[in-house]
Amino acid sequence: MRVSMATGAGRAGQPNEDFVGAVPGAAVLLDGAGIPGTESICSHGVAWYTHRLGGALLGLLSRDDGRDLAAILATAIGETAADHRGTCDITNPSSPQATVAIVRAHRGRLDHLLLADSFLVLDQVRGGPQVITDEREVTARRTCSAPLDGVPGGTPEYDRIRDSCVEALRARRNQPGGYWIAKDDPHAAEEAVTGSRPLHDLGGVALLSNGASRIVSPYGLTDWPGVLGLLGAYGPAEIIRRVRQAEARTCGGPDARVPDDATVAHCTHLPRSAGAGGPPTGHPDRG
Repeated sequence: MRVSMATGAGRAGQPNEDFVGAVPGAAVLLDGAGIPGTESICSHGVAWYTHRLGGALLGLLSRDDGRDLAAILATAIGETAADHRGTCDITNPSSPQATVAIVRAHRGRLDHLLLADSFLVLDQVRGGPQVITDEREVTARRTCSAPLDGVPGGTPEYDRIRDSCVEALRARRNQPGGYWIAKDDPHAAEEAVTGSRPLHDLGGVALLSNGASRIVSPYGLTDWPGVLGLLGAYGPAEIIRRVRQAEARTCGGPDARVPDDATVAHCTHLPRSAGAGGPPTGHPDRG
């Protein structure tokens, strides 16, 4: 399996809290989350967490033992939590956390796992692309933010309601009926969105962080078939370049969004044999 990758921080001089990596037959993408300025909660920070968790996942996947992806993620979350449980308040709602996307070619099938709102795009041999994401966080955020509808921004009332909305969303994290994300509890892995497809049904697969998916929504620069076309013609860095252009164009306007870390992995030349397939080819491009 050939994997090409690109990743870039949302802002110059700020750490990139995404992670992307690959081992023969598998690729991993994480999108870190946390609250800036919370060093008293975790001295390491979000970037440390995503790289530690991503590295643990790659180490486990490199064994190519066919273990269930959710079990692999649970082990990695547990190992990473143990790495800083003694020094950090890892149960605090604001401690570092991350979305997780994993694909693995094994025994003639492509297994996948998604936890929280990254995107997986399956390039199907027949029919258009199949786009998979975990929508539970988006749904929870929409529900918790509903009280802000119609409240004028920049007012004390808006700030009061917004704070209560943030607390309501935190209360739904890693809870039944809420949403799930990699943090300190290995049991969150049991709630991941998982699936498997025969490799001969697929021409490739792409993984995108939330920041990179902006090329489709909200910016509408292309659709998901167009994303696959851009990846095939120009590679992952082109996706990020176009997102950055859109962010720059809307800067200061009513549709402006804070630039986000953006990461893409594109897997092609999927193995057709029963094994995982070939040595790794391709390295991250820091865009």
